[in-house]
Amino acid sequence: MLTKAQIKYIQSLHQKKFRAETGAYIAEGPKIATEVLTEIPRQVQYVAASPAWLTAHACLLKDIPGERVAEVSPPELERLSALVTPNEVLVVLSRQDTAPWVLPEGAWCLALDDVRDPGNLGTIIRIADWFGVGFVVCSEACAEWYNPKVIQATMGSFLRVRALYTDLTAWLKKAARPVYAATLEGEPVTRLGELPPGVVLVGNESRGIDPGLRALATREVTIPRAGSAESLNAAIATGIILSHLVQD
Repeated sequence: MLTKAQIKYIQSLHQKKFRAETGAYIAEGPKIATEVLTEIPRQVQYVAASPAWLTAHACLLKDIPGERVAEVSPPELERLSALVTPNEVLVVLSRQDTAPWVLPEGAWCLALDDVRDPGNLGTIIRIADWFGVGFVVCSEACAEWYNPKVIQATMGSFLRVRALYTDLTAWLKKAARPVYAATLEGEPVTRLGELPPGVVLVGNESRGIDPGLRALATREVTIPRAGSAESLNAAIATGIILSHLVQD
């Protein structure tokens, strides 16, 4: 059973301010919980779950101290959850901050300009993981990586994709890699063939890429449009572009 103080602490992690202060965040749902308990058990602060889930996954909990594992009822889990519909298990994790990474030679990377919707960011992280893109650079205006909605949308991919929040203009200038900007006026991505690995730059769904960043693009690419839709969701567009650019 969780104490009142523990409940208050977990509930505080719904807010960005307290996630930043404590260096902790929430991951929810059976799939994500299974992955974090398997891959990063040392970062687990608390596990709160239904009796059935705890029984079925006892092997995953063998290295987690008993005082960090709590059996909770559906109403209690609802109080703790940051989701509209709680799902069996919630895990509180310590954030593992690492030194800024350097993009390896020959690696693809995503650069996101002002992608503010948490669901979009989480889905983009999941898409990056699908295509083996392990690095995402975000502008400071992007949604927070550890927002519960972002974590949920990644379905565990946040464990395998590395993030960097920085000044995109400065970073792109220093990266010295080809920059492929996703725009409505670019070259059809379906006709480009194989390109040197570089940075795929994706902008805000409604406003596009900042003009200053767009000016740094090596090439502009677009998804050919056959219908009348004004634009594509940023995550969907990212998936289509990566499917053409990233080669096996």
